[in-house]
Amino acid sequence: MTPIERFLEKHVKTIFVLPALLFVGAMIVFPIGYTLYLSFFEWSMSPIDGPIWVALDNYRHLLFSDERFWKAFGRTFYFTFGAMLFQLVLGVAIALLFNRNFRGKNLSKTLFLLPMVSTPVAIGLVWLLIYEPTIGFANQFLRFFGLNPQLWIASPTQAIPSLILVDVWQWTPMITLIVLAGLATLPQENYEAAKIDGANTWQMFWKITFPLLLPTIFAAGLLRMIDAVKTFDLIYAMTQGGPGFATETLNIYGFQLGFQYFQLGMTSAMLMLFFVLILLLCLLVVKLRKRLEVS
Repeated sequence: MTPIERFLEKHVKTIFVLPALLFVGAMIVFPIGYTLYLSFFEWSMSPIDGPIWVALDNYRHLLFSDERFWKAFGRTFYFTFGAMLFQLVLGVAIALLFNRNFRGKNLSKTLFLLPMVSTPVAIGLVWLLIYEPTIGFANQFLRFFGLNPQLWIASPTQAIPSLILVDVWQWTPMITLIVLAGLATLPQENYEAAKIDGANTWQMFWKITFPLLLPTIFAAGLLRMIDAVKTFDLIYAMTQGGPGFATETLNIYGFQLGFQYFQLGMTSAMLMLFFVLILLLCLLVVKLRKRLEVS
């Protein structure tokens, strides 16, 4: 056997996987690298005037001069953590319900998962009709119970909570699925011992189920946080950042900077800051989860 044949036989697994790794790496590294490169330039996509080197001016403007950026930043995390909090609470509660045996359980689970498999734009258009102030189902529902109709997404103060409600309706099933998978792996011996000791349902949940499920809940929350902070299609389909700037998140602001104002350098700088913020947030959640597992 020649040296080349020995090398191939020894590293055959790596050789077969390497093309896929290189392709995926290029698909990740190139966009991030090119975005970082553009963030140091001022460019309006003009075929006549090329990119102009401005060093860190785009970052300085966003961080110290652009009030709109910071307001969009606040709205982004208001939407993200508001949606994630409700989804985690409801997802765990519904998973505990589906973990029991009752008539129509399989049908209920199937119907419950339908929002998750729908496209966000279609959901946004349907909820636009539901939130319509005059003939929408939401206000008709309120009138039926004698409550005052609301403006929903037409109100600057109610717009983001209304969007959070739609996001919770769509993505709570994902949290439920993950928690259900975690519940299926819990050891039953602990519950049998607790029943012998006379523990009630609430005590078993608080002392056994919740601590054992905590890593699963953190994983579900991390996945949902990463996805929610990037939400664009639902918000753009329903409000396009309005009314005014009431629902303008960083994603909407970046889209408008890039494709309406053609400030590609500023947009790239904002996306890099956004990328770093998400990365730091994910590292913080992972570190917190490890501390809880140790303790």
